[in-house]
Formats: sequence, structure tokens, C-alpha cells
Amino acid sequence: MPRFLTLTDVAEILQISSSQAYALVRSGELPAIQIGGRGQWRVEQLMLDQYIDNKYAETRRLVEEAKSGKNN
Repeated sequence: MPRFLTLTDVAEILQISSSQAYALVRSGELPAIQIGGRGQWRVEQLMLDQYIDNKYAETRRLVEEAKSGKNN
């Protein structure tokens, strides 16, 4: 896989729309760079992998919090 991905690639990998991928980048939630004369966005594969890992960790925390709340 290439080091840098287009937002179309990111959208396909995450199975979201291109506009959702763009929103993740514009909000800063998913780190990206702008390159070229037209300022096209690119996401480094490592950054996407970290984003996915962070989302898994966030989900685990939410599930654990929900379990804790039900046991009290």
C-alpha cells in the first residue's frame, strides 16, 4: 500500500462517504497534509492506522463505562 492515501482511499477503507472523510480531515480529527498546486489532501497510512487504533480504544472505554454503569 502507498505511504499516502487520497481522501477517496480513506473513505473506501473506512467505508464512509468522501464528504465524511473530508470532514474528519478538516476538523483535525484525522491528521492530513495538503500537497500540490491545488492543495489536494493526503493522509499518511500510519496516521490512518493510528486513527483506527484510537477509535477502537475509545470504543473499548465507552463499552467498559457502560458496563460499569449497569453494575451499580
